[in-house]
Amino acid sequence: MSAATSGEPFPQPRPGSGEDYNPGPPTPPRQAATVMLLRDGPDGLEVLLVRRTEKARFMAGVWVFPGGAVDDAEGSGDDAHRTAALRELREEAAIVIDDPAALVKFSRWITPAVVQTRFDTHFFLAQLPAGQEARVDGEECVDCGWFTPAGALEAHGKDEMALVFPTIKHLEQLDGFPSVRELLAYAAAREVLPVEPKVHLEGEVARVLLPGDPGY
Repeated sequence: MSAATSGEPFPQPRPGSGEDYNPGPPTPPRQAATVMLLRDGPDGLEVLLVRRTEKARFMAGVWVFPGGAVDDAEGSGDDAHRTAALRELREEAAIVIDDPAALVKFSRWITPAVVQTRFDTHFFLAQLPAGQEARVDGEECVDCGWFTPAGALEAHGKDEMALVFPTIKHLEQLDGFPSVRELLAYAAAREVLPVEPKVHLEGEVARVLLPGDPGY
């Protein structure tokens, strides 16, 4: 659907957040998994976002899709990512999905090499199970809500909602799909290739470039 916008400004890092600039050798990315939980709302497709506590060391106060790092005990490969994705969805949003095959892989993003804390994140889609309601634990995540992709992007543009670059780009891709069914059908047929943004420095200004952008 929507293509990534070229030359996005790189967000200013916050000391101690793990988002600091890394001038040395790249940090090996940690494996991670995220679930974009979907439902059909009165105004069209909606996606669940949770807000991280302001006390968090990494991405404090930011609205994100439920997700996190793969535990060593979960192994490696696609099965490990699916297991981690469902565990994080349960821990952060109290949503239980028993079948890992219910997840539809949508994308894979790798944090730029110049960022201190890096993740190799697999993004999955899933439909909200009937009869379940999202809720947060009040510790790691302090709020949650259902948003149309356009509504979340508009709130971010008005500084009413803090979003990070990968979340913005995924919301842009989800925008335009009228229903969960159509989005899942599209995702099931697409080839997932890794995306590793690059940070291009222009004097004191840093811009994020994606594959296909001029200068990538």
